[in-house]
Amino acid sequence: MSDEPLIEDEDAEVLEARLDQGGVRLDKALADIFPTLSRARLQTLLAEGVVTRDGEPVSSGSAKAQPGLYAVALPPVVSATPLPEAIPLTVLFEDADLIVVDKPAGMAAHPAPGSETGTLVNALLAHCGDSLSGIGGVARPGIVHRLDKDTSGVMVAAKSDRAHAGLSALFATHDIERTYLALTRGAPSPVKGRIETLLGRSSSDRKKMAVLRSGGRNAITDYVVQQVYGMPAKAGAAPLAARVACTLHTGRTHQIRVHLASKGAPILGDPVYGSGSPAAPVRAAIAAAGLTRQALHAAVLGFVHPVTGEPLRFETAPPADMQALEKGLAEL
Repeated sequence: MSDEPLIEDEDAEVLEARLDQGGVRLDKALADIFPTLSRARLQTLLAEGVVTRDGEPVSSGSAKAQPGLYAVALPPVVSATPLPEAIPLTVLFEDADLIVVDKPAGMAAHPAPGSETGTLVNALLAHCGDSLSGIGGVARPGIVHRLDKDTSGVMVAAKSDRAHAGLSALFATHDIERTYLALTRGAPSPVKGRIETLLGRSSSDRKKMAVLRSGGRNAITDYVVQQVYGMPAKAGAAPLAARVACTLHTGRTHQIRVHLASKGAPILGDPVYGSGSPAAPVRAAIAAAGLTRQALHAAVLGFVHPVTGEPLRFETAPPADMQALEKGLAEL
């Protein structure tokens, strides 16, 4: 067996050390021979498959260590400062103080674990250059609000610090017009109403938000069922799907997705809050449309320009995947 580890990433920094005695947990043994790496960091590296013994991958930190030559391939360090990327943007409005874009689904608003590049911030840095507001911090220049990565629609970003401060104040006082279009499994009842709850982290899954009985933050969504699809023959039964317009009065994380799910009408394609499976015809329509994300689009954004005082309002149609899905639902 060769002493050369089988490392595929040519840009990785490779640490090597020989373990003469085994018997203890592997993560502990590795922490002893690689003192610059913590056991927690080593456990992550093991899970990522970048640790080898005598050229063979090892992955279980709880397994008993065996003597041999161990190698750890450390991934390249990612810059904490986002870099400009020449990503095409659909610009709806731009002046010296702000820019309004129609964000595509699949683009994160700013760099975060798992989305370090290809974000709106990367695109804006290339498009706006040095004119992007720095109040949002190094990782989030210009960002005053965000859409989920897989939610499409209208977003505004600040190019000047005075616009950033003014937009932030408008969002803080909810003096912003924001309407979203959602395609849902079933339909919320009644056909028009207000959902007002407390929203916070789920006690069972900290990655999810949930409606809470106490704690959390107040969240208000007005909704209107604009169209229903697949009306059942049985009187009083719910439709198979619907198009719902939601107006935000607060801007909590995943607010619309959680609120519609709490009404028994989760957004179609939502991998987190879409509990339960849609009816077979709806599943077929989703597949035919090629929808691979939650069917949610930020259709309207209106506000008073924080510098000029000009009323601004922008409206965009849902992208092709949602339009194709709605066409398929209309044929149910």
